[in-house]
Amino acid sequence: MTRQPERLPADTTRVAAFFDLDKTIIATSSAFAFGKEFMHNGLITPTEALQLSLAKTSFMMAGQSSQQMDATRDQLAKMVTGWSVDEVEAIAQQTMHTVLTPAIYSEARELITYHQAAGHEVIIISASARPLVQLIADELGVDQVVATELAAEDGKFTGEVLYYCKGPAKAESLDRLAESGRYDLSRSFAYSDSATDIPMLEKVGNPVAVNPDRAMKKHALEHGWDIRTFKDPEPLFTLPGAKEVGIGAGVVAGIAALIAGGIWLAGRPGPAKWPA
Repeated sequence: MTRQPERLPADTTRVAAFFDLDKTIIATSSAFAFGKEFMHNGLITPTEALQLSLAKTSFMMAGQSSQQMDATRDQLAKMVTGWSVDEVEAIAQQTMHTVLTPAIYSEARELITYHQAAGHEVIIISASARPLVQLIADELGVDQVVATELAAEDGKFTGEVLYYCKGPAKAESLDRLAESGRYDLSRSFAYSDSATDIPMLEKVGNPVAVNPDRAMKKHALEHGWDIRTFKDPEPLFTLPGAKEVGIGAGVVAGIAALIAGGIWLAGRPGPAKWPA
């Protein structure tokens, strides 16, 4: 059972618990999770669906640097250009309980429930697009979401990113919330797996590294932060089959081998290059 944070005394300001999403609340990548569903609805090609599945697997096994996150943002923004906002939201809503709900860590669900029972304000803060983050928030009974905002015109995504909720932007969001007088950050909590979120965790009095990547774990150990491991459910690294994407099995196997080889090379001992 996950060790719970100490209940804090009542005050005129609220205590907040800020949760990253991918690999902190869910054992997958929300940005890549719906590739197969978008393909089945004709929004992307089988090749693009395969690319998303491989990107999700790579992300779950090796994570993403700050530069890779920016590249993913640009790739996905370009991909959704011209898509109907209503159609995307409908597809995500219809497949939510088969794609994302099973990937919610039971430990994260338990921790969020505890914070809510303690009277703390739970806020999910994620670099993923708001429509996807909102689905998880609704599932968990979380009222507040801070997420990447995509521009839309005449009901279609334009490809423009209005607000990218990554790294320092998350920390700035916490500052704005604190300036409003609603939250006492010195008594608040923040949870994340990625070193890109260190600026956010440094803003609160109770930073917690969850399933940390190497850089996050190193920083957490050096600064005496709490470190937790969420395992239920175990992340699944399943790739689509050849029949699902309509290409040869050899191509699927070959690309998977390249991805695995790249992950292995990235994990070999050597000078570490951490994101800024």
